[in-house]
Amino acid sequence: MGGFRIEADLDLCQGHAMCELEAPDYFRVPKRGKVEIVDPEPPENAREEVERAVDMCPTQALFIKEDPGD
Repeated sequence: MGGFRIEADLDLCQGHAMCELEAPDYFRVPKRGKVEIVDPEPPENAREEVERAVDMCPTQALFIKEDPGD
């Protein structure tokens, strides 16, 4: 069963929190902090929401890795 995984490059993250605004169930950004991925392997039905959040990141610190499954 395939799926996807959310990953972050914390060296690029500047804490803008655009991801949290787009997908608060999957991203959290503490005040003056860097992104925390709440659920790194979200369900497939969350893909669109997560993709929007990844696209909104101004520093392109977030990305999706496809899981080919078994």
